[in-house]
Parts: sequence; C-alpha cells; structure tokens
Amino acid sequence: MSRCTTTTTSFLQLYLLYQIMAPIPSRLPEEALSLISGIERRLKHISEVEVPQLRECTGPLSVQQALAEDVREDTVALTRQIDSLNMMVDDLQGEKNRRELKDIASGFQKKLDTLRRDTRAALLASKKAIDLRSRSNRDELLTSSAMTEKQTSSEKTTEDLLMKANSDVTDALRRTIALMQNELERSVLTTQMLDESTKTLRSASTQHDVLSNVMYTSKQLVTALEKSDWLDRVLILSGLVFFFLVVLFILKQRIVDRGIRMAFWWTRFIPSFGDDSEQ
Repeated sequence: MSRCTTTTTSFLQLYLLYQIMAPIPSRLPEEALSLISGIERRLKHISEVEVPQLRECTGPLSVQQALAEDVREDTVALTRQIDSLNMMVDDLQGEKNRRELKDIASGFQKKLDTLRRDTRAALLASKKAIDLRSRSNRDELLTSSAMTEKQTSSEKTTEDLLMKANSDVTDALRRTIALMQNELERSVLTTQMLDESTKTLRSASTQHDVLSNVMYTSKQLVTALEKSDWLDRVLILSGLVFFFLVVLFILKQRIVDRGIRMAFWWTRFIPSFGDDSEQ
C-alpha cells in the first residue's frame, strides 16, 4: 500500500514538473506566425540548396551568375520579410508578445548575416574553381598546341599557311565587328544624350519665353505706375499750391486788410474839400 502511494506521489510530481516546464504556447497573431514560417522555409532553402549549389559550381560563368542572381533575389526577399516582421513588433499588444517577436526577428537577422557571409564565401569558392578550371583548360590547350607545332613544324605546307591566313582574317573581322558594335553603342548613347539635351533646351526656351512675357507685362505695369505716380504728384502739388493761396488770401483778408482799415479809421473824419468847393 505504501509502495502504491509512493508511486502515485512520484507520478503526480513528474506530471506537475512537466506542466511547469512545458513550453507556453505562443499568442502571436496568425499573420506573424505565417510570416515566420515563410522566413524559415526561405532561409532553409537558401542555406541548404542554393548556397551549396553556388559553392559547388565550377562553370561555365553564365551558370554561376544565374545561381548568384537567384541567391541575391531570394536574400533580398528574405530581408524584406524580416523587415516586415520587425515592423510588426510595435503593432502587437502586450510586452511579452512584443519581446517574443523581437527576439525571433533578431535571431532571423543574425541568421541572415551568417547567410550573407556564407554566400560570399560560396561565390569566392566558385570563382576560384572556375578560374582553376579555365587555367587548366588553357594549359592543356597550350600543351596540345605546342606538341602539335612540334609534330607539324617540319611538314608545313601551303595549306597550313592558308589556314593561318584565314584565321588571321577571321580574327581581324571579329575585332572589326567588336569595334563596330562599340561604335554603335557609343552612337546610341550619343543620340540619347542629344535627345535629352534637346529636351532641356526646349524646356529652357519655353521658360525663357514665359519670363520674357512676365517681364514685358511687369514693364508695362511699372510704366503705368510711374505715370500714375507723376499725376498723383502733380495733383498733390496743385492742391498744396491752391491750399497755400487760399491760406494767404484768408490771412490777407483777416490780418492785412483789417490792419490797414484799423490804421486809417480816422480818415473818415477828414472833411472832403471837393464837396466844399461845389457848394
């Protein structure tokens, strides 16, 4: 009976310990969980599939460039997803959820940095392999050509000379075609620059015409304002002259004439000799 009780107690203790140590389910929104799942899938695909393919690529160069471009595009898309996940942190409710999502985003950012370093290392390894392979092929070609020259040096004929002349002509034609292509590209670039310059000149001419019209209108307005100002000055001066004349007239009537009348008021009492002689 005591053994059963001890067993039951141990089982209960283990169950409680499991409940305590069990991971707490995440309360992140479905959008964040979906984005996290997409980031994990893309990260796994790049690190386990694309980067090893790029590292093991030994040529040709076009294949290496295509693989590197795929890795670059997926890395850019992964960066955008991680940035979107970082932007979701501030939109979440609850400090615990924000902290959890921020930790997840930080972990993804560290993995992204590691992935970029692995990509650069894989690209360098692929480039070294391609260079080594091309150098080996070139050495083989030089070796085979040297052996062929040694074998056929004593048996040169007119046909060999003709083939060499044809090869020289072909090389010259290739160089000529390359030069023509370069000149054509340069001509296209020059034409584009001329078109842009023409557009710029047209725009400048249009702006010049507009400014000329504005200046002509402004000149007319300034002339009209000057005439109006001159007329206003003439009217003001005329008004001032008339005002001063009126003031002088009033002063003359009120002061000078009255003063004279007051000074000679006694002349009224002087007898008029003209009237006496008539009597």
